[in-house]
Amino acid sequence: MSDLRRRGPAPPEARARPVVAERDRSAAGRLGAAWQAVTVLGRFVIGVVIAGVGAGLAFGWVEGWFVSLLGALVLATAVPFLLGSRAYRATIALSRAHVVAGGEAGLEVHVENTARRAQSPAVAELPVGPALHELAVPRLRPRERVDLPAAVPAPKRGVIAVGPLTLVRRDPLGMFARGVTWPERHVVHVHPVTVGLPPNSAGMVRDLEGRASRRLSDADLSFHAVREYAPGDAVRSIHWKSTAKTGTLMVRQFEESQTARTAVLFDAVRAEYASGAEFELAVSAAASLSVHAVREGRERFVASAWARDRARPRVDGLHELPSREPVGLLDAWAELDPVEDGPRFEVLARRLADSRRRLSVVVVVTGSEPGLARLSRAAVGFAPDDALLSVKQQFVSD
Repeated sequence: MSDLRRRGPAPPEARARPVVAERDRSAAGRLGAAWQAVTVLGRFVIGVVIAGVGAGLAFGWVEGWFVSLLGALVLATAVPFLLGSRAYRATIALSRAHVVAGGEAGLEVHVENTARRAQSPAVAELPVGPALHELAVPRLRPRERVDLPAAVPAPKRGVIAVGPLTLVRRDPLGMFARGVTWPERHVVHVHPVTVGLPPNSAGMVRDLEGRASRRLSDADLSFHAVREYAPGDAVRSIHWKSTAKTGTLMVRQFEESQTARTAVLFDAVRAEYASGAEFELAVSAAASLSVHAVREGRERFVASAWARDRARPRVDGLHELPSREPVGLLDAWAELDPVEDGPRFEVLARRLADSRRRLSVVVVVTGSEPGLARLSRAAVGFAPDDALLSVKQQFVSD
């Protein structure tokens, strides 16, 4: 469900290798590289110097010469701040890759001077979501390392991208800047707020034998009756006492037990919710129910019309969220965004019913906009033995 695919951690030497373009040793290449180090303010000052020289030559203006000389002195003063190598090794260390909405994840930026000479102070620029953290790197002696702490605030559910890290050296006036970038990136999943549910809640059966239903089966624990043998029946199902009494092969028949096969169907259409806060409340409710089913070891099917590359379509129009373990499922809920257009939840419920999945509890989570008539239509397609629970969200502000 995420455009940011998960990968294993890169080797330390790969993470520490900066991105440096291949050097162009021609004069034009060197001039272009030098021009890239000039900021907008620096280019403005260079323009003023050129204009002052032009005014002094063309019109003999003393003021023009004075302005150009002053600008040249300022530029000459700023150049020494850029001298020195950029032989650094930098890595990012996250304390947690998963955090609950409203929390915070810590991180540290490790910067080491790998040169044989001391390095001048610099600034580490680290994008954290839409924000840019600037961390001051002090003067480092040869082989000296510094750890720069920072924080990743997580006020709301979602996915926060951390990196890449850029180490920048600039002059005090900000006219020149030289930087080197490391490709290391991290992702922090901000999980929705969930609540713990009591065991066996919402009609979900957990005991070993399950609850007998009206569906008949040839192999289960709840004995129902005997019937005549039919081609294809297993020999182990033959009831020999009844066969001896009737003179005809008879086989056992059982009532199928329901073993809490749970489906959570989430309505991701934005128009079904009165506000963004109501949508987040629905995500929290659906996540709580689905994680509860995972932790109790039930067979489950968590689906939505919304999906990204990681979700695999299992039923027509529905996409299954990964639900093997709670963390992966909560990561999927963290990545979920509302969709502006999509099939209505009663259509999705019909497709789920037509898929012939053997379900005992179906939970449909939607907003406050749909009426009771639509909720009733969503329940029509399921078998009488299936328990349908509709969670209709309504956010009430204080």
